[in-house]
Amino acid sequence: MGALADRVLAGDRRAAGRLISQAERRDPQALQDLGILYRHGGHARTIGITGPPGAGKSTLVDALISRFRKQDMTVAVAAVDPSSPFSHGAVLGDRVRMMRHADDVGVLVRSMATRGALGGLSTAIGDAITIFDAMTFDIIIVETVGVGQSETDVVGHCEAVILLQTALGGDDIQAIKAGVLEIADLIVVNKKSAPGSDRMARFLRESLHDRPARADGWTIPVLLTEASENIGVNALVDAVTQRFEHNRAQDDRVSVTRRRQVAAHLMTLADVEIRSLTHRLISGQAAPEAWQSVLERRSDPWTLSAQLFKKLR
Repeated sequence: MGALADRVLAGDRRAAGRLISQAERRDPQALQDLGILYRHGGHARTIGITGPPGAGKSTLVDALISRFRKQDMTVAVAAVDPSSPFSHGAVLGDRVRMMRHADDVGVLVRSMATRGALGGLSTAIGDAITIFDAMTFDIIIVETVGVGQSETDVVGHCEAVILLQTALGGDDIQAIKAGVLEIADLIVVNKKSAPGSDRMARFLRESLHDRPARADGWTIPVLLTEASENIGVNALVDAVTQRFEHNRAQDDRVSVTRRRQVAAHLMTLADVEIRSLTHRLISGQAAPEAWQSVLERRSDPWTLSAQLFKKLR
């Protein structure tokens, strides 16, 4: 068994942090440990929180941590921050906001950098979930970076996706256009005391009413919260619990959720490998004959792509 995997399974948080860092760097040494830990998972329930900057995602995560801890549930958080342009590491803003939980042995917060990844998540988010799951955390919360309409990757990794909106986040048309509206399992209008919050909630409910029914039979609730004052958080946790129970009650839905999560993880890993290969090809570090033939126009990118995917199949 891998040395770090042993320590992670024993609850060693330093080892978990080190392994996540290795995964972010795509260190080949991490693969064996992650493979071991994956086989020890399947316990945690995963929640994704997405939405535009300033909607109060970190404040809501902080409130959710407190609520779940009152239920004696352990919570791990992967807070995805924008990468620093200098170190390419996470800015760590979310960890600062959650410092009041720093001494709680039932809470683990890890800031992760996007490192240029699209979709609002880190390329290592699936690895972090694997690690937290193997550590037997009850709840894993993934908070996206907050870049708006491109944040759809979270649906692949999380069982319940919360879309956060505010009345201050733009006009109604923008709310309709947002791609994240399509992947939400629950919608929350935060900062409910702000003018226009009730109107935004009504508008979102009407928008959902006009959409086709979901294949899984789930009806998306629209809730109002004031996360900074802990208002509406209990109702949100109840709704998240109902979402989990809804998934559990449908055997086929559970398997669909698992397939979706594994597929998302595989796609992320494949994307990383393709990006790495592309970089090596562009920089001249790798020059296979098939690539050279495309450069010299003796072949074409479509043929090369078909050949590569044929090998994969």
